[in-house]
Amino acid sequence: MYRILIAEDDNDVRDLVSFNLEREGITPIPAKDGIEAVELANREIPDLVILDLMLPGRNGFAVFKELRLDSRTKGIPVLMLTAKAQLDDVIAGLELGADDYLTKPFSPKELVLRVKALLRRSKVTTGNAVVKVGKFQLDKNTLHCFIDGDKVDLTPTEFKLLLLMVEREGSPQERADLLREVWGYRDTAHTRTLDTHVKRLREKIGKFACCVETVRGVGYQFRNIA
Repeated sequence: MYRILIAEDDNDVRDLVSFNLEREGITPIPAKDGIEAVELANREIPDLVILDLMLPGRNGFAVFKELRLDSRTKGIPVLMLTAKAQLDDVIAGLELGADDYLTKPFSPKELVLRVKALLRRSKVTTGNAVVKVGKFQLDKNTLHCFIDGDKVDLTPTEFKLLLLMVEREGSPQERADLLREVWGYRDTAHTRTLDTHVKRLREKIGKFACCVETVRGVGYQFRNIA
């Protein structure tokens, strides 16, 4: 059974999210402020964190940074849930490394779909599932990425994005397809989510960033040119 930390100071919102997750067989771990959220995350090690940005005690950005600095929690997927719908806030969260976001008011059904998509991306597979292309090696069992023998620390979402492109090497991937297959989005309204994740991915793979190419008017593609 999955367990999800809900860091939300609004009692009604926290109860609504908890109720809808429990209907899906997911155990909610409620936290009413940023300090409690960090404590519970370190103690419980949840499968996913739903994180409000406007938390008392310690805001969501500070909580997120602490989670990513701790080896026990740095790999946990994070869905930012916030009333701050301004583009700058969304981009700031994504650039920090958040896996996804929703703005309030939100549809509980949409929230559950996003949560399930994130959990699928972080789930370990079974069997022989190592993909090798050039100097890139991606292990679906552990979600580990190695480039030229060196491990690259990717989030589950960054791993899924890179894996999808590597498996389709040389084939341009349309934005709509990437958004649907990686995030589960049904439209292209979240195109900045894709662009921000590609930017972070390129930063992490360093000198091999040239392998992730922008295809103007289409989207992105992986080419083994390193």
